[in-house]
Amino acid sequence: MPKWIDHIVVRVKDLDATLKDYETKLGMKASKGPEDQPHLGLRAAILPLGDGGRFIELVEPLGDGAIAKSLAKFGEGVHLVALAVDDLKVAAAEMKGNGARVIETQGQVFIHPADGHGVLYQLIERK
Repeated sequence: MPKWIDHIVVRVKDLDATLKDYETKLGMKASKGPEDQPHLGLRAAILPLGDGGRFIELVEPLGDGAIAKSLAKFGEGVHLVALAVDDLKVAAAEMKGNGARVIETQGQVFIHPADGHGVLYQLIERK
């Protein structure tokens, strides 16, 4: 059972321009990044939300990975919502048992967007 929204990932075309907009228009400043993460095919920056460890992550694609494909298909916007759970394996098994299409890859767990009515969810273990 999800406990809270851990973070939100927003896909963007131009990370530097987006960071300027978030800072000047929304009053949000990056605590980390921009940083290239070629192993994930993206460039990212973290915008903290309060003191609870929650954040918004802005991502710009590097190459033709998942972020680039989603950006081409859907444009800029929310890429995924990460939900905190007590136990990742238990939560994934419970959702799978309830009929959700659970995608497990490289130690990460996602819920297929079709089961989230267009939203890709990621499960994150947080105690």
